Amino acid sequence: MELQETPASAKKSKHFPLTPFRIMRGVICLSVLLSTAFVFLIYFVPVAAVLLRLFSTLYSRKVIALLFGLWLGLWPFLFEKVNETTVIFSGDKVPPRERVLLIANHRTEVDWMYVWNLAYRKGCLGHIKYLLKKSLMKLPVFGWGFYVLEFIPLERDWVVDEPVIKETLSTFTNPQDPLWLTVFPEGTDYSDEKCKASQKFASQNGLPVLKNVLLPKTKGFYACLEILRSSLDAVYDVTIAYKNQCPTFLDNAFGVDPSEVHIHVRRVPLDKIPESEKEVSKWLMETFDFKDRLLFDFIANGHFPNEGTEEELSTAKCLVNLVLVMAITGIFIFFTFCSSIWGKIYVLFSCIYIASAAYFNYRPYPIFGSVNEKLNKILRMKSH
Repeated sequence: MELQETPASAKKSKHFPLTPFRIMRGVICLSVLLSTAFVFLIYFVPVAAVLLRLFSTLYSRKVIALLFGLWLGLWPFLFEKVNETTVIFSGDKVPPRERVLLIANHRTEVDWMYVWNLAYRKGCLGHIKYLLKKSLMKLPVFGWGFYVLEFIPLERDWVVDEPVIKETLSTFTNPQDPLWLTVFPEGTDYSDEKCKASQKFASQNGLPVLKNVLLPKTKGFYACLEILRSSLDAVYDVTIAYKNQCPTFLDNAFGVDPSEVHIHVRRVPLDKIPESEKEVSKWLMETFDFKDRLLFDFIANGHFPNEGTEEELSTAKCLVNLVLVMAITGIFIFFTFCSSIWGKIYVLFSCIYIASAAYFNYRPYPIFGSVNEKLNKILRMKSH
């Protein structure tokens, strides 16, 4: 995923006009999101992502998923309740809390944020991971959050990225460790220029010439599938489309676009996906050809088939989540300003640690957990 400006030629009138009220509301919402994220990071990361991880990676991830899942829940609330964007799900109704590899088309810079709306409904919001541009990890506060949630940073150079993907995902092979790994195989968001380049490459190499999506890059997807296959429940093929137009990050923040987000989900059992790299590449090409046709149908009909597979987001649940996040934030802000010098030193060192760890992508090794595991292994051997 990446951030970029929408070309002037592609801009249309917004679904809602950018009024002073929407600007003020958007600034307030962003301030709340940034301040709550900052407080959660500086107070919870040293305990949950450092100290607890020394004993158990699994339980460290569970605690982080619980805490930061609360914060991530603010975004679907912003999209669906504050901005009044209608999110319509279609296709297969997928069960809750599955361990999945999710592939999606990449229409705009914020597609990845709308995957949260599905994960929230399935109780997996804190377990979602993305493959993303390494430069985004260096963003203040948000980049720190990407690091804590263990998003996988990529250089877009397979020689560099392959060992990073394999080393990181090798720590996610435990079936008891919940996971929603989200991959955008196109590698970048859609534009007319990129589509023309993709079509030219496809025609020169005997591949499907696609108009609504770009040709997928198959190596990254295959690497993820190969490592995780034995521990996954399914692959989710997700296709995203927008009305009135594809939104930018600021469109989301100020609530001017989109009017509707349509998310089509196809649940693919693992036994339906081949195992060899050549056949997996072919399967992925066919999947994106299917996406292309699905988007043609959406353009023609204004919707995907089999709508209504997910219920509307509960307003009460969103408000409870918001109150809980704000209460936790308020308590820690009060503690920050009213504590002794040691409390302020904790905040300072926490900021320094998170910023440097996110920049260098460093994580503590579970020393005590590995020692206990070795001792248990020795005891089992002696008992035999």
